[in-house]
Amino acid sequence: MPFDALPPARPWVPRRVLATRAALSWAEGAAMAERAAALGAEVVRLQGDRLTGLPDTYRDAKSTLALVVAPPSRRRPQPIPPSADWRFDLATGCPAHCQYCYLAGSLAGPPIIRAYANLPEILTALPPLLGQGQVTSRNAARAAEGTTFEGSCYTDPLGLEHITGALGTAIRFFGAWDAAVQFRFTTKYDGVAPLLGLPHARRTRIRISVNARGAERFEGGAPRMAARLSALRQAALAGYRIGLTVAPILPVPNWQAEYDRLLADCAAALSGVPDPDLTVELFTHRFTEGSRAVLRGWYPGSALPMDEAGRTRKTTKFGGTKHVFPKQRMMELRAALEASLARHLPQARQLYWT
Repeated sequence: MPFDALPPARPWVPRRVLATRAALSWAEGAAMAERAAALGAEVVRLQGDRLTGLPDTYRDAKSTLALVVAPPSRRRPQPIPPSADWRFDLATGCPAHCQYCYLAGSLAGPPIIRAYANLPEILTALPPLLGQGQVTSRNAARAAEGTTFEGSCYTDPLGLEHITGALGTAIRFFGAWDAAVQFRFTTKYDGVAPLLGLPHARRTRIRISVNARGAERFEGGAPRMAARLSALRQAALAGYRIGLTVAPILPVPNWQAEYDRLLADCAAALSGVPDPDLTVELFTHRFTEGSRAVLRGWYPGSALPMDEAGRTRKTTKFGGTKHVFPKQRMMELRAALEASLARHLPQARQLYWT
């Protein structure tokens, strides 16, 4: 079946939506509540702005959406190397069930999803940052991207778009911003149809998160790889700049052939697309003590390899410790992936390996 003919996966629907009074005072928040109700979710309209009735089990938390107002601390863009100059948040939390979830060590408390209703306030904070930043604004190798803004640091915004509409709002905002800027986000989801006709002016890069077939079993709740590649092709044909996020790279059985097949499939999905301006980001799997403890609580039967015996301890720039693959394994993985990239996607710009 051609990549552009695959039907979209079934969208996520929360069981419960907790809507704060402040969120509902925004037109965007009220619209989110209405969309969720139309999908069959139970919408609880809270009397105040404090979230109450939060679930304490993983299963219930992952099926709960909170509509809230981003506080000033969340509206303040932050540097986010090596991805982009700045990060801003449309939401936090993700509806997928990835057994390696990087949010496990980043977001405290039960893994409910929070969507921000005050989108105009969030976007208003971005223009003063034009021309500033350390990743693309002042990097000759990536200067053509302009000032870059990452919108998926703590969420997968496309997985929520059918309820929030936040991506569409951000894409239109950047499309109308007549400057050297770029909005970028990564997703495992395939519901790109509402974005295809938007006036993006090629100031948005849609990056699809992909992985070898042997790693798909760790990505519960996310569309399968063929569906993601279908979304990749549709977005590229709609004129969006495109990216591939190969993550997390794992030495699954027969990994060399599996990752080579993955990149060959990516090339097939982009066949005939005139100018995708393709970028590739390569992330190997890593974990911290804290994230491993959380993930083993969420997925007690997971076969994801997180034993220290096969890893090397590495100190982060913040003084913490993470467990990465040993140097020899890293060299093998990098050589194989970069050789496959050169073979199947020679036009791609590799932004980094980590």
